[in-house]
Amino acid sequence: MRYIKGIAEDEGKIVTLKGWVSNKRDSKGIAFIILRDGSGFIQCVVSEDVIGAEKFEPIKRLTQESAIAITGNVVKDEKQIGGFEIQGTNVEIISVAEEYPISNKEHGPDFLMDHRHLWLRSRRQWAIMRVRNRIIFAIHNFFQSKGFVQMDAPIFTCNASEGTSDLFATDFYGEPAYLSQSGQLYGEAMAMAQGLIYTFGPTFRAEKSKTRRHLSEFWMIEPEMAFYDLDMDMDIIEEFIQYVVADVLVHCKVEMETLERDTSMLEKVKEKFPRITHHEAVKILRGEKDVNGKNALKMLEQDLIDVNEKADNNRKEITERETKISSGNLKKGEINFNQSAIDKLKNANKDLDMLLENIPGWYESAKSFSFDSDFGGSDETILTRLFGTPIMVYNWPGEIKAFYMKADNENPSLARGVDVLAPEGYGEIVGGGERETDINRLLSKINEHKLPMSAFEWYLDLRRFGAVPHSGFGLGLERIVSWVCKLDHIRETIPFARSYGRLTP
Repeated sequence: MRYIKGIAEDEGKIVTLKGWVSNKRDSKGIAFIILRDGSGFIQCVVSEDVIGAEKFEPIKRLTQESAIAITGNVVKDEKQIGGFEIQGTNVEIISVAEEYPISNKEHGPDFLMDHRHLWLRSRRQWAIMRVRNRIIFAIHNFFQSKGFVQMDAPIFTCNASEGTSDLFATDFYGEPAYLSQSGQLYGEAMAMAQGLIYTFGPTFRAEKSKTRRHLSEFWMIEPEMAFYDLDMDMDIIEEFIQYVVADVLVHCKVEMETLERDTSMLEKVKEKFPRITHHEAVKILRGEKDVNGKNALKMLEQDLIDVNEKADNNRKEITERETKISSGNLKKGEINFNQSAIDKLKNANKDLDMLLENIPGWYESAKSFSFDSDFGGSDETILTRLFGTPIMVYNWPGEIKAFYMKADNENPSLARGVDVLAPEGYGEIVGGGERETDINRLLSKINEHKLPMSAFEWYLDLRRFGAVPHSGFGLGLERIVSWVCKLDHIRETIPFARSYGRLTP
């Protein structure tokens, strides 16, 4: 069976492709069909003169998502999708679809999520899922090539790994159990057996949040490395992200073009990631320290000016185009063109108005940011904009990090943790660090977080029997997909999103 993805190998040959009608237009005895088969999209041209009137008549009645088998000659045409087209000699209709609910008009996010089982077929969603697949493949390649062993952490747990209350509770044969929010603690145990391990599986957080960064069910990659300190941890995190992004840039060119993704920022990922302490990051955020001649607060002040100017220009253009339409001198096509432009400008101004509302708050938050606080989304965005690359923020206030994070020997109030912040507004994609090996400090932390000691006796055994320095990190798969594809919302990164208020389809 032939597939669109390998069509270049069949140039000048007669092939048969099976797929679905993604789009169709016909007139005066000729039909142009955009066929998709899961591996790609291609234009097929079918002429009544070639196949005859009897066979051409049913083609005119084909609807979007009807299934067909088309036979024809593969012809190179750089102007078409993928650079080739099929000049059809025969069409077999496999099924005719009912009226498809997702049309070319604008649909709201709730409508599209309600029809997610069908929305996945669109070119954009097709491209996102293939990028996700390639990222997964690259992740496995990286760790396997480094001698890591893939192991699996349990999904049912009897305790919270990070001491939070954001857990989905279940009944486990009459005993309370929770869906795992991280496999990290179990990863530590497995690393003490295998040295280098990684887990890759679903995790669950019961956060009642509807932000563009949150899902209730998502996939985590969590390596753990025996005998690694924080510096070694940061080294492998950097190498890992660089490898994955480079792999996508090589193997997903068609998908990046489909998504209209400007990859110039991704190309910068091959550069060394700046490493700054949390204390340094706060000083930068507060405008007390410049980065490459740029100041955070001055940047926000300029943002406010630029956004205001852009919104004003859009409003002027809207008025001009509305005046043209109301003049009555335009043809139907010109009216539609101008109305479409007006709609886009109005949508753009909705985003700009939101920025005008938010920037003053971001400015005040940055200016007065506390040295013992965690960063919010706007803070992460400001920091990465100043650098233009992913950055590593390490040595965090211990009170805002998990109980298992190692205390810094020189300043025990600090935790030897690291967060990697992605540029372009995507924020934290990796959280990790060195693990605490001092059993007395762990006991103190467990009590401080008011966690049930009995649930962690097995974890404390890892310190009683052969304790060694060790580190690890967690990468949210959906977050890196969102950044690499430059998506507005994380719900598009997973085939069927599960988030607050969303359990179907």
